[in-house]
Amino acid sequence: MNSDEKEDCECAPPQADISPEGGADRQYDEPEVENPEASRMKRAAAKHLIERYYHQLTEGCGNESCSNSWCASSSGFCRMDNNAAAVKALELYKVNAKLCDPHPSKKGTASVYLENSPCSNTKMNHKDVHAVRDNFKDVNYLTEEKVYEILDICGEKEDYSPLIRVIGRVFSSAEVLVQSFRRSNPHTKEELKSLQEKDEDKDEDEKEAATCSTTAMEEDSSTSSSSRLGECSSGDHAVQKLAPDEVTVDIEAVRRVYDRLLSNEKIEAAFLNALVYLSPNVECDLTYHNVYSRDPNYLNLFVIVMENSNLHSPEYLEIALPQFCKAMSKLPLAAQAKLSRLWAHYSTKHIRRMVETFQQLITYKVISNEFNSRNLVNDDDSVVAATKCLKIVYYANVLGGDLDMEHNEDEDEEPIPESSELTLQELLGEERRNKKGPRVDPLETELGIRTNDCRRPLIPFEEFVNEPLNEVLEMDKDYTFFKVETENKFSFMTCPFILNAVTKNLGLYYDNRIRMYSERRITVLYSLVQGQQLNPYLRLKVRRDHIIDDALVRLEMIAMENPADLKKQLYVEFEGEQGVDEGGVSKEFFQLVVEEIFNPDIGMFTYDELTKLFWFNPSSFENEGQYTLIGIVLGLAIYNNCILDVHFPMVVYRKLMGKKGTFRDLADANPILHQSLNELLEYTGSVEEDMMITFQISQTDLFGNPLMYDLRENGDKIPVTNENRKEFVAQYAEYMLNKSVEKQFKAFRRGFHMVTNESPLKYLFRPEEIELLICGSRNLDFMALEDTTEYDGGYNRDSRIIKEFWETLHSFGEEQKRLFLQFTTGTDRAPVGGLGKLKMIIAKNGPDTDRLPTSHTCFNVLLLPEYSSKEKLRERLLKAITYAKGFGML
Repeated sequence: MNSDEKEDCECAPPQADISPEGGADRQYDEPEVENPEASRMKRAAAKHLIERYYHQLTEGCGNESCSNSWCASSSGFCRMDNNAAAVKALELYKVNAKLCDPHPSKKGTASVYLENSPCSNTKMNHKDVHAVRDNFKDVNYLTEEKVYEILDICGEKEDYSPLIRVIGRVFSSAEVLVQSFRRSNPHTKEELKSLQEKDEDKDEDEKEAATCSTTAMEEDSSTSSSSRLGECSSGDHAVQKLAPDEVTVDIEAVRRVYDRLLSNEKIEAAFLNALVYLSPNVECDLTYHNVYSRDPNYLNLFVIVMENSNLHSPEYLEIALPQFCKAMSKLPLAAQAKLSRLWAHYSTKHIRRMVETFQQLITYKVISNEFNSRNLVNDDDSVVAATKCLKIVYYANVLGGDLDMEHNEDEDEEPIPESSELTLQELLGEERRNKKGPRVDPLETELGIRTNDCRRPLIPFEEFVNEPLNEVLEMDKDYTFFKVETENKFSFMTCPFILNAVTKNLGLYYDNRIRMYSERRITVLYSLVQGQQLNPYLRLKVRRDHIIDDALVRLEMIAMENPADLKKQLYVEFEGEQGVDEGGVSKEFFQLVVEEIFNPDIGMFTYDELTKLFWFNPSSFENEGQYTLIGIVLGLAIYNNCILDVHFPMVVYRKLMGKKGTFRDLADANPILHQSLNELLEYTGSVEEDMMITFQISQTDLFGNPLMYDLRENGDKIPVTNENRKEFVAQYAEYMLNKSVEKQFKAFRRGFHMVTNESPLKYLFRPEEIELLICGSRNLDFMALEDTTEYDGGYNRDSRIIKEFWETLHSFGEEQKRLFLQFTTGTDRAPVGGLGKLKMIIAKNGPDTDRLPTSHTCFNVLLLPEYSSKEKLRERLLKAITYAKGFGML
C-alpha cells in the first residue's frame, strides 16, 4: 500500500469503539469526506495517538514496573471495558497525558503503530520491518491457507505468540472477521448438502476455490478498509447472487481451521479473549447502526463463531458466551431467518452441538442464581438471550427435518360466530386484543413454515426443553408478560419449545381462567347497564339417565344464540343430586358424556378392536350438528381443565391443528391397511399382472353392504401399475383419512374451535401434546402419587393407617387403581406430567367405624376413617370405589 492510499484509509475521524489491535471497528460506517492534505494528516495523526492511548489502556506497554496510572501494565490500574477505554482515550488525548514507550515485549505492536502512522517517516529500519513480518501485521483477514502458513512458521520457531496475536486481532474485529474465510463463489446445492455429512479432507476443487478467494481478497487489499468492505461484503451483485440459505463463508474451511487450532490451549484462550472483545461491539452495531441491512455479509461472523466447538465449555459460560448471545439476539428478523435456513443444512451432530451450547448456558445461569417471584428468571439477560438464540436453532431443526408443507386442512367455510355483545374492553372504549385469534411467531412467518409442518425433526423436540428453567419459571408472571407484549419484559411462552407440557398447561390454565373471569365481568356489567338477567356461568342441568339429550340440546341452543357463553366457566348440576360443582361434578359429567358418545351402538364412531381406537363413521346417520356438539364437548374439557377418556389416533389431533392425514398416518389409524399398502409399494414383481387391482376401492356401511368409490374418474377401468402405485397409495390414504369423513370432521373441528379459537392452544402445543392435554397421561405411577400426597386432620406420612393404606393401594390391580382414581379425583386418567403432579390430600374422618371412605373430587380429597385393621381398610375401600356413583352432601 503506498503512502497516499494509507492516508486515504485513515482519514476518518476517531470512533467511539476501537478494536483491540487498532483501527475503528465501524470505520466503514462513516461517509467519505474529502479534506485538504494538511487537515487530513493532522486528523490521522490525532487518530493514531488516540489509538495508542486506547492500547495503553487495554493492553498496556508491557513493562511490569510501569508507574503510569493510565497504563494497563501499571499495578494499580483498574481494568475497563472497550467502550470505557475508547472514551478515556479521547480524554487523555485532549489533556496530552503521558504516553508510555512500548516495552521490548511489545515491539511488534509498536512497529505497527509506526507503520500505520501517516505522520511517521515512511522509511522504516530493517529491524522494524522484520518485526512486522514476524507478527504478520499485514494480515487484514484470514483464509485457511494463511492460518496454516502462520501455524507452520510458528511451529518451526516453537513460538505461537504471532498466531495468537493474529487470531486476537481478527476475531476481535467485526470488520476483519466478516471478510475472513470467504468463498470465491456461493454455495451450490451439492455443497450445502455436504454440510450434513462428516468433515472430510479438502479435495482439489475446494483448494482451487480457496486459492481463488485468497487471490480476490489480496487484489482488494490495496484499497481502504471501507472500500474493501463495500466491494467484497455488500456489493450489489454479490448480494443478489446469494440464495436465502447461502452465505459467503467457506464453512468447511472454518471447521478444519478450528479442528487444527483448538487442540492448543494457548490458541484456544485467544479465541475466548477475542470473543469477549468482539461481542459488545457487535451488539452495538446491530442495535444502533443497522449494520446488517447495509451489509448482509455481517452474518458471516455469527456463522464463524458458532462453528467453535468449545463454546459450551466452562471458560465461555461466565462472560464470553452470554455476551455473544446478547449480540446474536439483536439480529433483525431477516438475519435470524437466514441463519435458520443455513443451519437447516447442517448435520444432526452440528445441530445438537449448538442446542447443547445454548442449553448449557441457560442451565448454568439458572443453577448459579436463586430465581424466585422477586428475582424473576425473565429478567436475566443471559438466559433470555440464549433462549432467543435457541429459537433460531429450533427452526433450523424444523426446516432440516422431514417437512410436509402441502397437506393442509381447508379453513372453515363460515367464520366461527362471535358474540354480538361488546367485550369488556370495547365497553370501556379500549381496542380488543387478539380479536383474530392466537398469535403466530414472527420468525415462523418469516420462514413460511409451522412446527406442525415437520413430521420428524433433525433432533427430537424434547431436547429443546430445559427442565431447570421450567422449575424456576413463575408462570403467572410469565403469562402476564405474554399477554401484555411489552418490549421490556420477555415471556418464555413466546418460545414454547423450551417449556415442558406441564408448564405450558399451566399457562393455558391461566389464559382460560382469565377469559372466564372476563366473560363473568362482562355479564355483570350488562346486567347492571341493560337490566339483563345475571348469568355469569355456563350452566348445564342434566338428568343422569338422559345426559346426552339434555347436554347436547342445551349446548346446541347456546352455540346458536350466543357462542361467547361457551367461554364462561362450566357449572354442571345433576338433577336430584345435591353435589355442588367445584370441578368434580364437571369431571364426572364429561366422563359420562364421553362414554355415551363413543358407544358403538350410537354409530357416530367406529371402534377398532386391534388398535383400541375410535374413528369417525363415514356412513353415520347423525347430522353434522351432532359432531359439532361433540367438538364443543372436547373443547370445553380443555377449557375447564378436565381430562377425557378419549381414544383417537394421532391423526385426529394433527387434523385439529390444520394438517391433513397422509399415508404415514395410517400406521396408527389403520395399521393393517398401512401394512398392505406398504407391501404394494415394495412389491418387486408386476403389480398390474399379479395383483389385478384398480383405482376403485370398496368399503362396508353399518349394515355390511359394500360401497364402491373411484379414486380417479372411471377408476374401475384404470389398473394399478408399478408406475402409478404411489399415486394409488396416496389417494387411498387421502380418501380414508380425509375425504370419506370430511363432513363429519369439519363439523367436529368447528365445534372444537368455537371454544378454543381465541386460545393460545395452537401456539403452545404440538399434536402429541394436545392428546396429552385432552386424555392425560396413560402411565399411572402410584409411587409418585405417594411422594406428593399431603395429609390433614391428624394424619401424617408415618401414621399407621397411612402406611397400611399405601400398602393396600399398591397391591391393587390396574383396574382397581383406575377405580380409585375415579373415586378420588373424578377421572381415571393421570394429569399432564403424571400422577406426581396430582395434589391429593388424605384427611382423617373420625375414629374406627363401619362407614365407607368418601371423597371431594373437586379438590382431590380422600376422607379416610382410622380403621382398626388393614383387612377392614381394604374391604371398606374396595366397596367404596367399586359402587361409587352420584353426588351427595356430607
